[in-house]
Amino acid sequence: MVEEGTLLWEPTPQTVRDAKVTRYAEWLGRSGDYQDLWRWSVDSPAEFWASLWDYFDVVGERGAGPVLSGTMPGAEWFAGSTLNYAANALRGAATDPGRPAVVFRDESGLRRTLTLGELAGEVARVRAGLVALGVGRGDRVAAYAPNVPETLVAFLATASLGAVWSSCSPDFGASSVIDRFTQIEPKVLVAIDGYAYNGRWFDRSQVVEDIAAKLPTLTARVRMPLYGAPPQEAGKTQRSGHRTVEWDRLRAVEGPLEFEPVPFAHPLWIVYSSGTTGLPKPIVHGHGGVVLEHLKALSFHQDLGEGDVFFWYTTTGWMMWNYLVGGLLVGSAIVLYDGSATHPGTDALWRLAAEEGVTYFGTGAPYIVASMKTNLRPEGLGALRGVGSTGSPLPPEGFAWVHDTMPEVQLGSFSGGTDVCTGFVGAVPLLPVRAGVIPCRCLGARVESFDPSGEPVIGEVGELVLTAPMPSMPVMFWNDPEGTRYRESYFTDYPGVWRHGDWIKILPDGGCVIYGRSDSTLNRGGVRMGTSEFYRVVERFGEIADSLVIDTGQLGQEGRLLLYVTMAEGAPLSDALIMRLRRAIKEELSPRHVPNEIVEVPGIPRTLSGKKLEVPIRKILLGVPPEKAANLDAMANPEVLSHFVPITDPEAQG
Repeated sequence: MVEEGTLLWEPTPQTVRDAKVTRYAEWLGRSGDYQDLWRWSVDSPAEFWASLWDYFDVVGERGAGPVLSGTMPGAEWFAGSTLNYAANALRGAATDPGRPAVVFRDESGLRRTLTLGELAGEVARVRAGLVALGVGRGDRVAAYAPNVPETLVAFLATASLGAVWSSCSPDFGASSVIDRFTQIEPKVLVAIDGYAYNGRWFDRSQVVEDIAAKLPTLTARVRMPLYGAPPQEAGKTQRSGHRTVEWDRLRAVEGPLEFEPVPFAHPLWIVYSSGTTGLPKPIVHGHGGVVLEHLKALSFHQDLGEGDVFFWYTTTGWMMWNYLVGGLLVGSAIVLYDGSATHPGTDALWRLAAEEGVTYFGTGAPYIVASMKTNLRPEGLGALRGVGSTGSPLPPEGFAWVHDTMPEVQLGSFSGGTDVCTGFVGAVPLLPVRAGVIPCRCLGARVESFDPSGEPVIGEVGELVLTAPMPSMPVMFWNDPEGTRYRESYFTDYPGVWRHGDWIKILPDGGCVIYGRSDSTLNRGGVRMGTSEFYRVVERFGEIADSLVIDTGQLGQEGRLLLYVTMAEGAPLSDALIMRLRRAIKEELSPRHVPNEIVEVPGIPRTLSGKKLEVPIRKILLGVPPEKAANLDAMANPEVLSHFVPITDPEAQG
């Protein structure tokens, strides 16, 4: 077991000197002390965010209005300013058209590349095609599409027009997509009729028909080219009740590459909460907030710029796709990958990184843990400088595995959310990496830990809150004209303070530890514990592939503590293993947290973006019907829900 806080990596003096955040501090005339820089960024937010516009020479007009006026939840940024995300993403196309911009790979080995000039040319063509379909400023373009170049092009073309983008990946079920897209009333649907994953082909043509039939505002549907389709699928023609345009026809006409100037808060894209427990929240982000936040995060915290090759394993249904695309803002080439992370083997993504010379490799924490548990030793990663982890807390052992196998590489564990399309806390090249500890609060993010009385605490676990606004906070929820749903989502518990819903401990040196969702806390005999601490102990056992812990206590009454485990291939849940598990939990957590039952299940329920469904499963165990507790179409593996039954059922523990 790796002790939390163990020093694993330290920046060399050259790393500190060459870091982009160091150059920014020098430009400001400030010291290179990170905590000093962070404190200034949150104490003087208007000055900080205005400096980013100037430092990065954002393409747009600053306007004469104040940088920041008002407070949460109604703060306004850069009043009177105009800009366009796509203009900033493609800013070098005219002067440096040969710069690498996009590398596409899929699990079959297919490879495509686009230079910045080629990307801009494709965007111009698709932009002209969308105009011909009647798309203009404020219209919504929805995409049911994989992580392929056409999706990126369609997004940039949409943004260039001042239209609003929204996407779901093709592994979403029809009702899940309909729940999302019917809320935003799109004019055009860009969709693909099937996709390849884990060596198999999945026909989605009927799903696309079902989605389109529920969108009465559609004027056209664009059919994307297929990747990896069997011959009989590639030539198949589908019926549609809407005007259908093939992708090649959409991009057939050359048009000018122009960019509609829009206000700072003009909607750029609509992303969604997971939708596992209700109708997904349609979260709207603005052009300006995303441009400034991603310039800051990618340049200063991940040290990315021209010459870098940036990869993050994601689908178009997770906000990390939007974040990955942001690599274009800082001049990096971005790697789009479509397919399974573990096909044909667990090392698939590491091999991709080696073959493409990836300099920054991002993934979800579960993939790092899976690599660790299969004792992978990635090779050929000489270009790699950073590894990013997000999606769920990474245990100290995951930190240590990265350091052990890639000792020169800085691990950046980040935590944030779809709500802001970035991380609140993360890494920076100026600070060391310690096992299980996120090195810092990100610049411009006034993150605090609140105790039950709403007072900030240091060195104690509390609610993660933000006590000052950030530009990439939602400009609104779609169809929430009075802002009621928005306020209820973040500002009910602490008026004027954003409650994010995570447990966090902020250390005296500014480091942070995330303990999981605060609404799925394990409260045993008054001792509260985040689920991440529990998983760290349980999933260290090689026999256990995955786990889920649920505390069924409610309204001050202690309930049962249930541990569900999925076993590694060939490993039985023996009495001896159960005894070892109980002993480890008792000794490393507390006697109060020894489970009442340990139950084997064939899989742990997860969202399509890989998050464990702790709260929905708790509801099911307390008697809520599965179809009401969780949106099955928002799940990666809904078939496993049948193995979680109410605890009042006499067979519940069998």
